[in-house]
Amino acid sequence: MNTAAITVPNANRALWEKGDFTRIAAAMRESGEALVKSLGITKGMKVLDLGCGDGTTAIPAAEAGAEVLGVDIARNLVAAGNARAKALQLSNIRFEEGDASQLGNLAAKSFDLAISIFGAMFAPKPFDVASEMVRVTRSGGKIVMGNWIPGDPTLVAQILKISSAYSPPPPEGFVSPMSWGSESDVIARFGAAGVPAANINCTKDTYRFVYPAPASKLLEQFRNFYGPTMNAFDAAAKNGKASDLQQELDLLFNRQNQASTNDTTVIPASFLRVTVRVP
Repeated sequence: MNTAAITVPNANRALWEKGDFTRIAAAMRESGEALVKSLGITKGMKVLDLGCGDGTTAIPAAEAGAEVLGVDIARNLVAAGNARAKALQLSNIRFEEGDASQLGNLAAKSFDLAISIFGAMFAPKPFDVASEMVRVTRSGGKIVMGNWIPGDPTLVAQILKISSAYSPPPPEGFVSPMSWGSESDVIARFGAAGVPAANINCTKDTYRFVYPAPASKLLEQFRNFYGPTMNAFDAAAKNGKASDLQQELDLLFNRQNQASTNDTTVIPASFLRVTVRVP
């Protein structure tokens, strides 16, 4: 057998291609636009968005006048991003397939700003992710990450925590993506890439999920289209515990919904906002 011809499945790609994250991203557009407005993007700035999905932050960056490259591991999301850009008649943005831990096709020091909002945190080999982000960002440029915080009581951290309790144990050597929400881990990873701690700022920020239907309907989107939750329900069903998982998540979504009417959903989720100035 010619083992060199065997293609090893990419588990990370399979996770994000399993569902349709565009259905979740629709509830995240408002906060994505607000975050981009806070970045001071100017016309002609070269921006990289890693783990970009279908453009929740990449498209507002292009609308602000930047030259934007969106990179994502999921081919369906790359296609969706390019379709959104075409529909909006944006010629200053493109989306392409790529792995945040291995950006060999991108030249060193080629971006003024590298963004990754809940994206690169899910890539394998976090030290490689930090190294690549530093490598492709010019000296004096910035890296901005948004990372969910481990143990946080708000929505997404709790979704992932509850889901993991119903899922098989991770493989040996697995590094939790939630570790990107730890300031000490962030400093260690960018420090290994040559960034002094004084150049790294971590602050707690808030993202909002806004959905034009009750919270239980937003949960349906996560159950049917969000890879980690889909995997948890698959595993729970095999153990006869799918209804238990559903009840836990339904309670979580409804308890955290801050909307003033029963037919809408507004749920805040805390995250660690990381700003790195590249030396």
